[in-house]
Amino acid sequence: MCLIVFAWQVIPGIPLVAAGNRDEFFSRPTASAAWWTDHPQVYAGRDLQDGGTWMGISREGRFAAITNFRDPSSKRTDAPSRGALVADFLAADMNAEDYIAALEVHASEYNGFNLLVGDKDKLVWYSNAAVQDERNGKLLPPGIYGLSNASLDSPWPKVVRTKAQFSSLICQGAPEDAYFEMLTDTTRAPDCRLPKTGVSLEWERVLSAVCIQSPEYGTRTSTVVRLFGDGSAALEERALPC
Repeated sequence: MCLIVFAWQVIPGIPLVAAGNRDEFFSRPTASAAWWTDHPQVYAGRDLQDGGTWMGISREGRFAAITNFRDPSSKRTDAPSRGALVADFLAADMNAEDYIAALEVHASEYNGFNLLVGDKDKLVWYSNAAVQDERNGKLLPPGIYGLSNASLDSPWPKVVRTKAQFSSLICQGAPEDAYFEMLTDTTRAPDCRLPKTGVSLEWERVLSAVCIQSPEYGTRTSTVVRLFGDGSAALEERALPC
């Protein structure tokens, strides 16, 4: 995922509502969301190149999602796939805090990431690339959050804009279609508001949209997830490009 907005313990009976876009090269092979044959408890899309995923749920009501942390200067070509971190949590029976504690031992092996893991009772954000006092895993209090390719709630234009729209939809009790419509916004931020993340100005412009459009790279899927108070979960995925 490259953009996720989510409401945690805000709506009675629905501990989590999350909406996100996955941005990827169009040439990278991908399977649509489905129950996995090798891990029948996991429901998610799948990266067919490395076998992981970007957002998913389990029959037990577990949730996980990941975004890359954009830092081209520190990117390694020999690092393992970050999508495995989502898949491993969904397939395991370890709680979120224990999973993060085990991950910390080898988190530096991966290129930068933000990871969300949890269930109806607890949700943890962890990053191996954020500032030091955020690296130990953060048990999130109730609230509405936004996450892209920097730290949680970094004020990137698309994060700020989408959080505001998402908050309004939550307050309205809007239907699911409204969340998917929100994720199709192709507006690019003005240059004066672009973050500086180590890519060219033209790429900063392209990547500033909620729904990214370019010839070889862009938003591939949008996903909406709900965790319910009874321990069940639901995930709907829609294919793009915008």
